[in-house]
Amino acid sequence: MDIEDALKFTDNLALTTTGKHLDSLQKAILRGAWNNQKYKEIAQEHHRSEKYVKEVGFKLWKLLSVALGEEQVCKANFRAKLENLRVGNISLFGNGCIHIGNISADSSQSSKKLQSEPQDKDKFNEPTSNTKPKVRQDLSDAPEPNLFYNRTSELSTLENWILGRTRLITIYGLSGIGKTALTLQLIPQIQHEFDRIIWRSLRDAPPLASLQTDLIKFCRGGAPVPAPYPEEMATTGRLPLLEYLRSHRCLLILDDIQTIFSSQQLAGNYQPGYENYGPFFKQIAESSHNSCLILLSWEKPREIAAVEGENRPCKSLQLNGLGPEAQEIFREKGLAEPEKWSQLIDLYRGNPLWLNIIATLIQDLFGGSVSEFLSYDTLFLGDLESLLQQQCDRLTASEQQVIYWLASAIEPADISKKPDNLQLSPPELLKVMQSLGRRSLVETVKQNGRSHFTIEPAIREYITNKK
Repeated sequence: MDIEDALKFTDNLALTTTGKHLDSLQKAILRGAWNNQKYKEIAQEHHRSEKYVKEVGFKLWKLLSVALGEEQVCKANFRAKLENLRVGNISLFGNGCIHIGNISADSSQSSKKLQSEPQDKDKFNEPTSNTKPKVRQDLSDAPEPNLFYNRTSELSTLENWILGRTRLITIYGLSGIGKTALTLQLIPQIQHEFDRIIWRSLRDAPPLASLQTDLIKFCRGGAPVPAPYPEEMATTGRLPLLEYLRSHRCLLILDDIQTIFSSQQLAGNYQPGYENYGPFFKQIAESSHNSCLILLSWEKPREIAAVEGENRPCKSLQLNGLGPEAQEIFREKGLAEPEKWSQLIDLYRGNPLWLNIIATLIQDLFGGSVSEFLSYDTLFLGDLESLLQQQCDRLTASEQQVIYWLASAIEPADISKKPDNLQLSPPELLKVMQSLGRRSLVETVKQNGRSHFTIEPAIREYITNKK
């Protein structure tokens, strides 16, 4: 077997397991492992950080370990594993993974076997009497995945929640923070846990009856939905989708949840006509079933707080910005002065979309010079202004008062010492602070054992400019 045989075979494994071909960096890692290259050498050749290449490699070895039925495939033994491979039988499990048995040391026969059976991909997809049907997926509403940056900790947390039979997960955070990219990366890791996977965006704010009918139709394999179903929840309080969530282990992903929330009301208040989404989410969290609903939103739904907890089947993940791994963005954009990159990450709080926008601006206007960009007295927003406007236009008058106060404060503010001109009672102020937290617009800082509050530099600059 040579490297081209190995790449072809491994690409088939990846396609069958994840539904995707190997990308260019994954192939480069496999070539490097075959040729005994170090991660540092692979990273330099492909203009990536060594840390990022190691992260991609770790996931790749994990995928191959599962697909080959081996205890551990790693960079050091990848070539030996494949050279010693002889395919005796191939079984396709319900998770889309391949188990290869009868391994011998006859590498020449393995190579001939692989070369003489171009129909291997079809064999991988043949059902066997001992396997479950292949996972049915509908990701037509999901966006094309962008380049994914290191979120190992968050992926591990979500995977553990799902394996622990969490029924409702909310991933919330500012626009561009990476909620969608994280969830797209999660799916291949946990798809073997489910019979059905469906992604729907609420960007057009569908009524709950329409959404529920669509989900039931998918669960029924495209068969028409019985007529009474869309009205059942309104007339009886019964959730007809539940019987399908019980009979099949389904992963439902609803994106753009914020579109069914009202602007200029406290976070998580539903638009008129969409209030029934609240009981819908709550019933999925509290009812007995083995399925999982993931919500992606700028704002955290209000009713989630009452049903979530460490030992309860409803959990929330507030997604924050990237750390040093965000430097990969600047490397891809060709920015100069790597020693200055950490300042950019801090100023824009590691938001991947914001950093991409600013990195493009620095390249276009400053020839890639970060120090020249940072020499300006004010924080430049450019195209970020329209994104921040979308977030801030949703605020109530009370929230605007508080966020103006926080923007003008030099140090993180103690809400027990609000200024006299802030005409809010203590209970009103607490509600506003809770709402701003659900919108991810405030940061908490501990000082002398007490919580103080501030806002991100980019949001501060936007608010200050609006005054």
